[in-house]
Amino acid sequence: MRYMIIVKATADSEAGVMPTEELLQDMQSYHAELAKAGVLVDGSGLKPSSKGWRIRYSGDKQSGEKRTYIDGPFAETKELIAGYTIIKVKSLQEAIEWTKRFPNPAGRGLDAEIEVREFFELEDFEPSPTIEKFRAIGIGDQK
Repeated sequence: MRYMIIVKATADSEAGVMPTEELLQDMQSYHAELAKAGVLVDGSGLKPSSKGWRIRYSGDKQSGEKRTYIDGPFAETKELIAGYTIIKVKSLQEAIEWTKRFPNPAGRGLDAEIEVREFFELEDFEPSPTIEKFRAIGIGDQK
């Protein structure tokens, strides 16, 4: 079971304010524990949305699909992600235990929230030639 721990953006992260040394040390220690336990898949911070973009899809089945490039930054900070950690564990309970130990992304003693979401695995879908093609290229098959 793979889970993504999502760190939500803040006004500071969107302004490019770098984490404190204390927070970096806390994050490094936590990720080192994940790695030692063999459950760390990946993790990183993300640059502000001013360094990103979106592609908006619009249209309908008759007229086709239009793609529009939208340059960042984006106004709704609460909808943005500042970083993530991906873990691979054996159970929901193990994922909960690890995420309860995640360092406070705003800094010790401050209000913050992380979101955790489970990945779909190929086994979640009905078998099909398309699912086998995903498996063949190594996407989503995390047995």
